[in-house]
Amino acid sequence: MDAIDLLKDQHRQLEKQFSALKKADVVRPEDFKAASDLLVTHITIEEQRFYPAVQAGRTEDILLESLEEHLSIKRVLADMLTLASDDPQFGPKLHVLAEQLEHHHKEEEDHLFPKVEKLLDAAAREQLGADMQTLADALEHRA
Repeated sequence: MDAIDLLKDQHRQLEKQFSALKKADVVRPEDFKAASDLLVTHITIEEQRFYPAVQAGRTEDILLESLEEHLSIKRVLADMLTLASDDPQFGPKLHVLAEQLEHHHKEEEDHLFPKVEKLLDAAAREQLGADMQTLADALEHRA
């Protein structure tokens, strides 16, 4: 699968899962764990495979911003992992996390991915996508 298509698919999955969590009257721990695991997998394959592969002069500023956004997302997620889902802080943090994800996905899709499509041809994106999927599969088996 094309690396960009893989990331976009994960973006939609994450948005769907976190939207459902926000709407839930009671957040089930297993639902939050599933969404969190996907988020961690997504961030890991971006940071370990995608970003290094697409680092170039014309993407550097976007990649630096993306890494900062990942750091912020990880901080909120780490805070949430220490809270019970019925903690009064859990809901507000969940909303902040979901908003940060939506913003991050929009930034990547609007600014980074078009540059990557010019930087890497279809075959290179397919190979990168395969490498990313292999890492994602390995991470999912560890969870």
